[in-house]
Amino acid sequence: MSIELMSTGQAEFGHGELYFVGNATTVIRYAGFSILTDPAFLHAGEHVHLGHGMYARREVEPACQISELPPIDLIVLSHHHGDHFDDVAARELDKDLPIVTNEHAVGRLREQGFRRGYALDTWESQDVVKGDARLRITSMPGKHAPDQIAGMLPPVMGSMLDFSLGEERKFRFYISGDTLLHERLYDIPRWYPGIDLAMVHAGGTTLMGIVVTMTGEDAVRVVEIVEPRTAIPIHYNDFSVFLSGLEDFQHAAEQTRAPTEFHYVSHGDTYRFRPAQ
Repeated sequence: MSIELMSTGQAEFGHGELYFVGNATTVIRYAGFSILTDPAFLHAGEHVHLGHGMYARREVEPACQISELPPIDLIVLSHHHGDHFDDVAARELDKDLPIVTNEHAVGRLREQGFRRGYALDTWESQDVVKGDARLRITSMPGKHAPDQIAGMLPPVMGSMLDFSLGEERKFRFYISGDTLLHERLYDIPRWYPGIDLAMVHAGGTTLMGIVVTMTGEDAVRVVEIVEPRTAIPIHYNDFSVFLSGLEDFQHAAEQTRAPTEFHYVSHGDTYRFRPAQ
């Protein structure tokens, strides 16, 4: 069943924008949709609980707080973890906002009072309709940790956002989520080619001495696999658990032969994008 949103006028497909709040928190505005990703708004110096006695300190202040966001239609959540859906989000976000995520996260959100969670398994999709515009959110494969500690971390998904006017797709947007490099990522370009823009999580999150998200070099490798027109790295300097900084991604990007344009955003930056001509 589709999520039906109230239309506020004719959808604009000619351009869109990505506002970077910090970590994996962004606001994507395109075709009349306003989408919040992985909301985390704790202040610099505060700590998040990552489970099993593990904590991370926020190192960089988010660019804004929830009260300063534009009106939000829905949330796309890669997984329910302290640095992706924090106590501020749980306390201040509207409990009736639709949240598209995985089954584990829907259960946790329900415990926090959120009433409209939509659970997806890998390759499953959820349609969102707003006037004459349609957004299809499809869960992409993700692997949050090596097998030896996989049970200590919540399951994660990537997301493919397909924006369409009727049956005509206008823009394809990939979000990697907190994943490691793994074989199922090679299925993405087979089933979802022609990605216009990708946000790739870098940072090399390290817990108990084990890397549980892509390093900067790994994130460029994912770009080589899925071959988007444009790629933007996020999730690399906000928390104390990051091993790999932006310079690691930039160095790997300078070496790659991928036919991709790389763009870099700082906290508070807005990146404006257009469909392929």
